[in-house]
Amino acid sequence: MLRKLVTSTRALPLQRTLCSKASSDALVLTELDNKTGYATVTMNRAPVNSLNLELMTQLVKTVDDLERSNVKGLILTSSFSKVFSAGLDIAEMINPNPDRLRAVWGILQDLWAKLYGTPFPTVALINGSAPAGGCLLALSCEYRVMCTNFSIGLNEAKLGLIVPPWLQMTMRNTIGARETESACLKGRMFSSQEALEKGLVDELAADKENGKKKALDYLNIFTNTSSYARTGTKLLLRNRDIEDMKRISKDDIESFVKNVMNSEFQNGLVAYAQSLKDRKNK
Repeated sequence: MLRKLVTSTRALPLQRTLCSKASSDALVLTELDNKTGYATVTMNRAPVNSLNLELMTQLVKTVDDLERSNVKGLILTSSFSKVFSAGLDIAEMINPNPDRLRAVWGILQDLWAKLYGTPFPTVALINGSAPAGGCLLALSCEYRVMCTNFSIGLNEAKLGLIVPPWLQMTMRNTIGARETESACLKGRMFSSQEALEKGLVDELAADKENGKKKALDYLNIFTNTSSYARTGTKLLLRNRDIEDMKRISKDDIESFVKNVMNSEFQNGLVAYAQSLKDRKNK
């Protein structure tokens, strides 16, 4: 079952969803353009927006609050210049507590479903590399604008993780079955240009400012479109995928825990974490 973090359906004033940019220690920063009704949600967990339990919980709550506040559109981006999101936090998977590990994968499921099923249009402004969970966040949005000279992809296989069926489906819906199979089995990371050519992203941008303009251009397409018709159509297109994930949610969580708790995976992950530490110290 999906875990609803906020249960009230009462519409909130838009201002209540905002986090001030002055709060530089906030995991998620939210800015609202009161003129357009568009919200920019910025991941802000230094140094690379690794998805730990707390960041993902805050992202789910933020999107839930915006949904109840009737925003007109959302742009998801990063406060860092080289990384959109580095994916699941390795620290969550090294010698983990099984119960917390279940919570981590469960909230990742929730985050995917929340972004994938928003009633309003969404754009991922990918202003840095987006491996694994970073690619998941981008694929969950309707439209993807990516800055040049970065990479994106589901590279879980190279780390010893299985790509879950609901994430395979999301990529398959975007670039097709054959390309998805090849990409997932190889753990392939696509350059920005390759991602555009494959249809993994929709547009390239010279920089974040240019990307923001292109993201707004997409959201503005729907200014004169019936929100009722648009939302109903989107949910008909996507709700079956969400329901399919919900049916396997518990088994999917247990499969992930089994994968991560395996001694071979743990040994490989510890070695990988050490290599990252050594690289940083050079």
